[in-house]
Amino acid sequence: MKVVYLVLQITILAQSVVAFASSSSLSSLSVTELKQLLSERGVDFRDCLEKSDLVARLNESHSLRSRTPFGVSAIKPLSADEDWTIQTFKQVAPSVAFITLTQQHQQGGMPRGFGLPATEFPMGSGSGFLWDSEGHVVTNCHVIAPNGRVADNVKVKLSGMPEACRARVVGSASNDLQVGQSVLAVGNPFGLDNTLTKGIVSATGRDVQGFGGRKIKNCVQTDAAINPGNSGGPLLDSRGRLIGVNTAIYSAGGGGNVGIGFAIPVDTVRRVVNQIIRYGRVKRPTLGINVVDDRVTRSIGAQMRRDLQGVLVADILPSSPAAATDLQPTTMQRDGSVRLGDLIVRVNGQEVKQVEDLLAEIEEKNEGDTVTLEVLRRCDPRQTEKIRARLASRESVRQGSRGANKPEMAKNVAFQ
Repeated sequence: MKVVYLVLQITILAQSVVAFASSSSLSSLSVTELKQLLSERGVDFRDCLEKSDLVARLNESHSLRSRTPFGVSAIKPLSADEDWTIQTFKQVAPSVAFITLTQQHQQGGMPRGFGLPATEFPMGSGSGFLWDSEGHVVTNCHVIAPNGRVADNVKVKLSGMPEACRARVVGSASNDLQVGQSVLAVGNPFGLDNTLTKGIVSATGRDVQGFGGRKIKNCVQTDAAINPGNSGGPLLDSRGRLIGVNTAIYSAGGGGNVGIGFAIPVDTVRRVVNQIIRYGRVKRPTLGINVVDDRVTRSIGAQMRRDLQGVLVADILPSSPAAATDLQPTTMQRDGSVRLGDLIVRVNGQEVKQVEDLLAEIEEKNEGDTVTLEVLRRCDPRQTEKIRARLASRESVRQGSRGANKPEMAKNVAFQ
């Protein structure tokens, strides 16, 4: 893809040199190309209303040989900050992808292979960016699966490519940012490709509801304009370094951008993308426990007149990290009564009030990481204890627990 871009760029430059031979040659260029040539020569064309005005201005600039980097002396040079933003955009824009989706529909209601040929209908568009030299493009899951299902046809186009190429979905699934530092968002809002907006880091550490309802932790909040179509595009610092992937906006009443946008932090992106490229999915670590559903936990607490704010352990899988600790599960007694197990209330100091909180904390870690669980023994607030556990892969825990009998209390639980 890089080779294609360079070849196209050289062709355009060659055309611009020949174009000065005559006004007719200049007229064959598009308005965008004319403006690009004028911009490269620092010539002000804001008063040009027609294409013929651009051609005339370009001829004048050529005859005067005004080709200094920042234009003729009558034009005030750009500020250092503006020039830095422009150079950063020029550097990163070729790697920003315009993603389009289509869905096939068989005409006439006939099955495929009979009747009229299938027609492709547009489903939407979004942004992404090149991750490596192998051609992997990163975007958000909801960009390629807006209805919860991956579109039949996903196409990707980079700046300089003559046409979009079909893409294959290969998988799904800390930085020193300071509040107030400048950021740049590049994407294709409303199908307007290679759009740059600028803002600042408004806040860090935001939790945002992600695709499928799963919470995305530690998101970057920015006031850079992010609109439909920007999703999946990069959020950059002023040096052009990736700091996040634009993913969502806060919009009261379902309107457009109001200056509150969110990006998935680069550390999360790096961890997830590398696993998708290598394994085709995200390999998440686990404690090796089954936990009681939040609704059931609240019901048990109401019956026993206890405030069970946390995650109740239902079952501990054999050969799991939790099995190597003295974590206690919830059990059913012979007389039908329930003996409560341990209630997990914190993970590495972070408060856990529901199953989703526990999942979010554990899945941010890697296999082999050690976590500290703060538990209430048998749900007794007077007996608080800290337990350390070393996380393992879900595959190893599942293999070790095959054939194991699950107790009655594990029927209505979520695997963690």
